[in-house]
Amino acid sequence: MFDIDGIYNFQNERIWAPSRADADVKGGIGQVQKFPKTVMIWLGACSKGVSPLVIFENGTADHERYIQEVLPVALKFGNDMFGDNWTFQQDGGSPHIHRKTQDKCRTHLPCFIDKDHWPPNSSDLNPLDYCIWDEFAGTINWDLVTSKTALINELKRSVKKIRPEVFFESCASWTNRLYWLKQASGNCLNK
Repeated sequence: MFDIDGIYNFQNERIWAPSRADADVKGGIGQVQKFPKTVMIWLGACSKGVSPLVIFENGTADHERYIQEVLPVALKFGNDMFGDNWTFQQDGGSPHIHRKTQDKCRTHLPCFIDKDHWPPNSSDLNPLDYCIWDEFAGTINWDLVTSKTALINELKRSVKKIRPEVFFESCASWTNRLYWLKQASGNCLNK
């Protein structure tokens, strides 16, 4: 979810400065709208690249929108990249674990990891969560984002700027992360 205020997980942003004035110069004060315009997006990733964006301009994705708007993009992207030899991984989002979504994945994708065989909150095993979203957000020129339309245009432009080494290295580290998560008995990784 992105909004026009340009805040990407503002709870984790910290500015270290000797005084409030110095912090303000470094971006310490930012104006935010009470109800900023938001855009939900979906993005797929593999070691060879990122999928086309799926943009939900109005509202969020329930299982029906996910099946109709996301799964065809995921299927085409996976087939274009790997033919019919690839596996689709999702996280534990409600649209992903819905029975109809699981059925659709089972019948239309070459292979996928169903909700019963994947940790529901597996951010340590999701290259988008542990690497690619940060890269993506960092490529956005937030000074250009003054409206919802400008945000959408900037998202489309910025996804093309994700460096190939970022998605390759983040996906390459996946098997090591899987190993370390198993060693940690499913607990979060501290690496």
